[in-house]
Amino acid sequence: MNKISETDLILNPDGSVYHLNLLPEDIGNIVFTVGDPERVSEVSKHFDFISVKKFNREFVTHTGYLRDKKVSVISTGIGTDNIDIVLNELDALVNIDLESRTVKNELTVLQIIRLGTSGTIREDIPVGTILASTHGLGLDSLMNFYHRNLTGDELLLENNLNNYFENEDLVPYITAGSGKLLDKLCFDLEKGITVSAPGFYAPQGRAVRAEGSVQNLMKKLSNYEFEGHIITNLEMETAGIYALANTLGHKAVSVNAIVANRLKSEFAPNAQQIINEMIEKILSRI
Repeated sequence: MNKISETDLILNPDGSVYHLNLLPEDIGNIVFTVGDPERVSEVSKHFDFISVKKFNREFVTHTGYLRDKKVSVISTGIGTDNIDIVLNELDALVNIDLESRTVKNELTVLQIIRLGTSGTIREDIPVGTILASTHGLGLDSLMNFYHRNLTGDELLLENNLNNYFENEDLVPYITAGSGKLLDKLCFDLEKGITVSAPGFYAPQGRAVRAEGSVQNLMKKLSNYEFEGHIITNLEMETAGIYALANTLGHKAVSVNAIVANRLKSEFAPNAQQIINEMIEKILSRI
C-alpha cells in the first residue's frame, strides 16, 4: 500500500491535519461549511451540545450533536483556494490512516452542506430568497489541477457553457450538487446554477477604480439558458466544493441566503435575519 509522504500530507506535532488543526475524532460525517469564522457560532448555537471547539487561521470548527447526529461546522474563509485546503483535509481525516499514512480500505462519504451568502443576477429572484445550487459553475482555475469524472449531462452542459463564454476567454467548469441532499434539504427552495468567481470585484462584474476586462459580465451570466438551466447567483466557493466533493467521493449541497440583487443594485437591510432563517431551515431538516 502506497504511503503518503510527509510533504504531500503535512501533519502537526499532535497528529492533526496542518491547516484545520483537527484530529479524526474532531469531526462528524455531516459537515456544514460557512465562509465567515463568526458564522460558525451562529450555526453551532443550534446544536444540542458542542464537544469540540478548535481554530487555526481562518479555519474555526465546532463539533457536537444535533439530535442523534454528530455534526460539525467549519469556516472556510473566502475562495476556492481555501476550499482546496478544507475539502482535502476533511477527506484525509476520514479516509486516510494518519499514523500509517495510507488510504483506508473502507472509505467514508461525508455530507458537506454549505450555508453561504450570495447575490442574485436574476431580476425575478428577490432579496431574501433562500436558494439551492443545482450546479456549481467555476470561473477559477482550481479544477485544472485535478482529474474529473463528469456525467454525460455535466459534460454536455460544460461544453455548452464553454462555447457560450468563448468570446470572453473564460473556460468554466461545472459540477452538479448531490441530488439526494437537494431532495432532502432543498425540496421547496428556489434553485439554479451558482457561479463561483475567483475574486470579489472585477471577477464579479464590480467596478470601483480598476477597469474590468470582461464587459457586461452580469448581463452575459443572467442571459444564459440551456435546456432549462439558468444561472441564478454569484459567489466564491460553491463550484470548488461541488467539484472536489465529487472528485473525492463525497456528497455536497450549497444553500445560499440571497442578500443582494446585482441587477437592481439592491442589498438587504436585514441580511442577518435572512442568514438566520436559512440556517434554521436547513438544520431542522437534518
